[in-house]
Amino acid sequence: MEIVQDLAASTLKDNPYFSAGAGLFGVGIGMAALRRMSQVINLLVRRNLTLTLEVASHDKAYPWVLHWITLKSNGPLMKGGKNKIGGTSQHLSVETSVVRTEGGRIKAAFGFVPSVGVHYMVHQMKLIRIERVRAQQSLQGATVAPFESVTLTTFGRNARFFIDLLEEAREEALAREKGWTVVYKAVGSEWRQFGYPRPRRPLNSVILRDGIAETIVADVKEFVDNQAWYTDRGIPYHRGYLLYGPPGCGKTSFITALAGHLDYSISILNLSEFGMTADRLDHLLTHAPLQTIILLEDIDAAVHNRNTSNNDRLHSKAYEGMPTLTLSGLLNALDGVTSTDGRIIFMTTNYIDR
Repeated sequence: MEIVQDLAASTLKDNPYFSAGAGLFGVGIGMAALRRMSQVINLLVRRNLTLTLEVASHDKAYPWVLHWITLKSNGPLMKGGKNKIGGTSQHLSVETSVVRTEGGRIKAAFGFVPSVGVHYMVHQMKLIRIERVRAQQSLQGATVAPFESVTLTTFGRNARFFIDLLEEAREEALAREKGWTVVYKAVGSEWRQFGYPRPRRPLNSVILRDGIAETIVADVKEFVDNQAWYTDRGIPYHRGYLLYGPPGCGKTSFITALAGHLDYSISILNLSEFGMTADRLDHLLTHAPLQTIILLEDIDAAVHNRNTSNNDRLHSKAYEGMPTLTLSGLLNALDGVTSTDGRIIFMTTNYIDR
């Protein structure tokens, strides 16, 4: 038996194929061990030595962060053909902003933000890993749109770094809109900017009857500055106004001037469009932009009138079965349980008696 074992060992030892196979097997085991070790080390480093911030596309800070990345990375790109994001990376997405100059001319500016994938940049002597992810499609409200997110990762354990970054991004976004009035319109179940930002209109450019403008401005300012008064007394903290008068008397112009005076935006809701329901109205009012005046124009034509004529009834048969907004649904959205705090709503009508 010993002779057979010695013969087998000698044969395998002298066989070059067996030696090569054994060597490759050992190398494979070593590589697998190194790969597993690197994964463990990477996991430990990410858990204990890095900070991660994920911002989803439905969050209000998402466009702020993308714009902030644009500002921090476009300088070298415009001058030397290189980008802080990914060095000489050619995989970029464009962000186009349109502004009006003091002379009234429209000027376009192009900024580059990281496209889908992984990129790197340096901010305050810290390396930031930027990963932008886009899903194929996602249902957001009433529209199907790709879901996106951007994830920022850097070394450190103090979350103050990302808090300061978000504050800086917010300040940059507000500075971009300073001196202009932004208008939003409801599209589906989300708010989108409508057109270009408009120059602020001074209040003295709108002529109303004596005392009306001054009374409304004083009341709105008192409302904005006294949130604690409402909260302490359990009074719902929202305000509503109804402006009435013939077409062209200055209702909408005054609201535009008031928004500029308060440094607010304007969010326009068309309640008379088909498909507007109480649920959709609740959603839009709850998710309206911050510091905005919500404008409901021609409120008399917004809801279904019980005293419709025969011609109107015949016309409405074409839309039979489609959901519409009722008066009770409108009232519940404006002053019901789901109404949000800090909301300023202006309604206009040409016929106060309807």
